[in-house]
Amino acid sequence: MRYAGISLALAALLVSGCAHHPADNPSDPLEPVNRVVFKINETADKYALRPIAKGYVYITPAPIRTGIGNFFDNLDEPRNIINALLQGKPLQASKNLGRLVLNSTAGLVGFIDVASEVGLARHEEGFGQTLGYWGVGEGWYLMLPLLGPSTNRDLVGFVVDIPTKPLWYLSGSEDVYTLSATGINLVNTRANYLSADSILEQQFDRYLFVRTAYLQQRWNLIHDGNPPLDDFELPDDESDAPAAAAPDADAPAAKKPAATKKK
Repeated sequence: MRYAGISLALAALLVSGCAHHPADNPSDPLEPVNRVVFKINETADKYALRPIAKGYVYITPAPIRTGIGNFFDNLDEPRNIINALLQGKPLQASKNLGRLVLNSTAGLVGFIDVASEVGLARHEEGFGQTLGYWGVGEGWYLMLPLLGPSTNRDLVGFVVDIPTKPLWYLSGSEDVYTLSATGINLVNTRANYLSADSILEQQFDRYLFVRTAYLQQRWNLIHDGNPPLDDFELPDDESDAPAAAAPDADAPAAKKPAATKKK
């Protein structure tokens, strides 16, 4: 079962292309199908995941929810370290390693984010970002059942990143712990986004809103928060602006207003 998605991911990579599509003009040839999946996901969220998340928030104090989020973020640090190295960022990889060591020890196995308090901020890295860093285009936009928005490139990254997660190595009778931990992480993550529900409900087209927000967020992560200005189609300098038209030498000079006589 662990290798079931590999062939799908490889097929996704083949159609990912080499060009970046801006968030306001993505490659979405599967939009009719994506919209159907989006509605299915919304229904599942409305009648299952969101009520569970609300109940979870009601019975779980905020500090505990924060600690659970920190714990699962800490489990992602090996993925962050590996992909930082693959992107040629040894300094960032060393900081991620420092976060992993510090939070796993002084942070009580990651429940307390001690690293951020001493200046080691968290930087999310994944193989999808690594592919984008080296110029692989995102390909088609995808709305995956239950998993939500993705692209061909990020689907490949999702599958390739699986072996970097510690929970991957629980097997046999311990699979129940893997499933339980995954479920807790899912509910805790959904609980963190309950406050954003009102924003989504105000959108005229929620599908387009989610698609644009997702693609912009992924592009921002690939460039570590500093996407190139070219993506916004801004001129490189003021010299790109059209020059003011020079006055026509043959045109008659403008007459000066006659001086007003003093009375």
